[in-house]
Amino acid sequence: MMENKIKKSVGILFANIIKVDDRDIEKSVPLFCELMGQNFECTHEEVKDFLYDVVKEEYDLDTHIKIINDALCDDNLSKFHVLEQLNHVIYSDTITPQDYEIFEEIKNKLFAS
Repeated sequence: MMENKIKKSVGILFANIIKVDDRDIEKSVPLFCELMGQNFECTHEEVKDFLYDVVKEEYDLDTHIKIINDALCDDNLSKFHVLEQLNHVIYSDTITPQDYEIFEEIKNKLFAS
Protein backbone atom coordinates (compact mmCIF):
# COMPACT_ATOMS: atom_id res chain seq x y z
CA MET A 1 0.00 0.00 0.00
CA MET A 2 2.75 2.46 0.95
CA GLU A 3 4.52 1.60 -2.30
CA ASN A 4 1.39 2.57 -4.20
CA LYS A 5 0.92 5.81 -2.31
CA ILE A 6 4.49 6.98 -2.82
CA LYS A 7 4.32 5.82 -6.45
CA LYS A 8 1.41 8.18 -7.09
CA SER A 9 3.14 11.03 -5.25
CA VAL A 10 6.42 10.62 -7.13
CA GLY A 11 4.44 10.44 -10.37
CA ILE A 12 2.62 13.66 -9.52
CA LEU A 13 5.93 15.34 -8.68
CA PHE A 14 7.28 14.50 -12.15
CA ALA A 15 3.99 15.14 -13.99
CA ASN A 16 3.59 18.52 -12.31
CA ILE A 17 6.42 19.97 -14.43
CA ILE A 18 4.78 18.66 -17.60
CA LYS A 19 1.48 20.18 -16.47
CA VAL A 20 2.69 23.64 -15.37
CA ASP A 21 4.77 24.08 -18.53
CA ASP A 22 1.89 22.86 -20.67
CA ARG A 23 4.28 20.45 -22.38
CA ASP A 24 3.37 17.98 -25.09
CA ILE A 25 2.15 15.02 -23.05
CA GLU A 26 2.70 12.44 -25.77
CA LYS A 27 6.28 13.64 -26.19
CA SER A 28 6.80 13.39 -22.42
CA VAL A 29 5.50 9.81 -22.11
CA PRO A 30 8.75 7.89 -22.91
CA LEU A 31 10.86 9.71 -20.29
CA PHE A 32 8.05 9.63 -17.73
CA CYS A 33 7.70 5.87 -18.25
CA GLU A 34 11.44 5.35 -18.01
CA LEU A 35 11.74 7.27 -14.74
CA MET A 36 8.69 5.66 -13.15
CA GLY A 37 9.96 2.25 -14.26
CA GLN A 38 13.29 2.88 -12.50
CA ASN A 39 11.44 3.41 -9.21
CA PHE A 40 8.40 1.16 -9.37
CA GLU A 41 6.85 -1.85 -11.02
CA CYS A 42 4.54 -0.48 -13.72
CA THR A 43 3.57 -1.03 -17.31
CA HIS A 44 4.00 1.54 -20.08
CA GLU A 45 0.22 1.80 -20.54
CA GLU A 46 -0.41 2.23 -16.81
CA VAL A 47 2.12 5.06 -16.60
CA LYS A 48 0.89 6.73 -19.78
CA ASP A 49 -2.74 6.68 -18.53
CA PHE A 50 -1.59 8.03 -15.17
CA LEU A 51 0.23 10.93 -16.84
CA TYR A 52 -2.78 11.87 -18.97
CA ASP A 53 -5.03 11.73 -15.89
CA VAL A 54 -2.73 13.75 -13.65
CA VAL A 55 -2.37 16.69 -16.01
CA LYS A 56 -6.17 17.07 -15.93
CA GLU A 57 -6.47 16.60 -12.15
CA GLU A 58 -6.37 19.10 -9.33
CA TYR A 59 -3.94 18.10 -6.58
CA ASP A 60 -2.04 19.61 -3.70
CA LEU A 61 1.66 19.26 -4.46
CA ASP A 62 2.61 19.87 -0.81
CA THR A 63 0.55 16.86 0.28
CA HIS A 64 2.49 14.65 -2.14
CA ILE A 65 5.85 16.08 -1.09
CA LYS A 66 4.90 15.25 2.50
CA ILE A 67 3.94 11.67 1.55
CA ILE A 68 7.33 11.20 -0.15
CA ASN A 69 9.11 12.79 2.79
CA ASP A 70 7.31 10.57 5.32
CA ALA A 71 7.97 7.46 3.25
CA LEU A 72 11.68 8.20 2.78
CA CYS A 73 12.25 9.63 6.29
CA ASP A 74 16.02 9.95 6.66
CA ASP A 75 16.84 8.21 3.39
CA ASN A 76 18.61 11.21 1.85
CA LEU A 77 20.08 9.14 -0.97
CA SER A 78 16.60 8.24 -2.22
CA LYS A 79 15.51 11.87 -1.87
CA PHE A 80 18.49 12.97 -3.99
CA HIS A 81 17.56 10.29 -6.52
CA VAL A 82 14.01 11.66 -6.79
CA LEU A 83 15.39 15.21 -7.23
CA GLU A 84 17.83 14.01 -9.86
CA GLN A 85 14.96 12.42 -11.78
CA LEU A 86 12.83 15.55 -11.36
CA ASN A 87 15.70 17.58 -12.79
CA HIS A 88 15.81 15.17 -15.73
CA VAL A 89 12.13 15.89 -16.41
CA ILE A 90 12.82 19.64 -16.22
CA TYR A 91 15.68 19.67 -18.72
CA SER A 92 14.02 17.21 -21.12
CA ASP A 93 12.12 20.10 -22.71
CA THR A 94 12.04 23.90 -22.70
CA ILE A 95 13.01 25.05 -19.21
CA THR A 96 11.13 27.91 -17.59
CA PRO A 97 12.25 29.93 -14.55
CA GLN A 98 9.16 28.57 -12.79
CA ASP A 99 10.54 25.03 -13.17
CA TYR A 100 13.52 25.85 -11.02
CA GLU A 101 11.40 27.67 -8.46
CA ILE A 102 9.33 24.49 -8.18
CA PHE A 103 12.49 22.37 -8.00
CA GLU A 104 14.00 24.54 -5.24
CA GLU A 105 10.75 24.52 -3.30
CA ILE A 106 10.52 20.71 -3.48
CA LYS A 107 14.20 20.32 -2.55
CA ASN A 108 13.80 22.58 0.46
CA LYS A 109 10.74 20.70 1.64
CA LEU A 110 12.34 17.27 1.19
CA PHE A 111 15.41 18.33 3.16
CA ALA A 112 13.77 20.54 5.77
CA SER A 113 14.99 19.34 9.14
